[in-house]
Amino acid sequence: MTVFLTGASGLVGSAFARAAARRGHRVVGVVGGHASGVEGLAEKRTLDLADAGATTAAVLDVFPEAIVNCAAVSSPDACEVNPAQAQALNVALPALLAQLAHHVSARFVHLSSEQVFDGAQTTPYRAGDAPSPIQLYGRQKLESERAVDAVAREEAATLRAPLLMGNSLAGRRSPHERLFADWAEGRVPRLYTDEFRQPCTAENLAEVMLELCERPDVRGVVHWAGAEVISRHALGRRIRDHFKLSEKEAPIVAVTRAETPDATRKRQACLALDLAPLVGKLKTRPQTIAEQLEELKVPPPYREWYLKR
Repeated sequence: MTVFLTGASGLVGSAFARAAARRGHRVVGVVGGHASGVEGLAEKRTLDLADAGATTAAVLDVFPEAIVNCAAVSSPDACEVNPAQAQALNVALPALLAQLAHHVSARFVHLSSEQVFDGAQTTPYRAGDAPSPIQLYGRQKLESERAVDAVAREEAATLRAPLLMGNSLAGRRSPHERLFADWAEGRVPRLYTDEFRQPCTAENLAEVMLELCERPDVRGVVHWAGAEVISRHALGRRIRDHFKLSEKEAPIVAVTRAETPDATRKRQACLALDLAPLVGKLKTRPQTIAEQLEELKVPPPYREWYLKR
């Protein structure tokens, strides 16, 4: 299978490229600033994905059997700073790729987010539950889901993903990498004891996306996450323990949402996801926190600090 992959140098995109190559697929990847570190690509392309004409020409040139969209402005803060750029990548791009997938009869797998929910529900969110985003990023992701469904309902699967663990190419993207940045640079991270997520690794998510490429019978919006729900604070402590760091070397301050009401207005309390429908259809299994931690490596930018601590 030939796959046209956007966001190929990102955390999930690079993991997908490796997974697809292992399964013998040919991946043409649109890469960004860390193109030299991406493994598994048969071909790399540098492309302004906000340019509809250039994107269309690239897809038609490749004429893929599947299109996988991992490109996004995924930081809620970055979306607020530059909403027009975020709209172009988070909404206009997936809408265009969905149209192109329909045009060339390609399978389309689009990556969305748990952030379409408000986090107020006490039970895990099902794919059919009504979305209620509380910040711009969530609203854009919801808009992208609806745009994809409108033009490529028969070709597309939209995968809502959770907080992602893993080893990014730059070493500054995932939760453990951001913690290392704080500790190495003398900052003390403040982590919520009452804010809960259901993380999974980018590698695990990539395996799911690859299966979805190979399973055109799975359509519409689906959920994926890890096997466990955990607080941000507990996750930070598990990461610290995994790397055998002491409290002195790697301090963490526990905070509650009530202590920071302004900061938590746009942060969901709990984003647990119901995985039952998709788990029953795939070979890939949700990972425990322990399994996820085993995949983590000391981020390259902070190896010197880690070794000298």
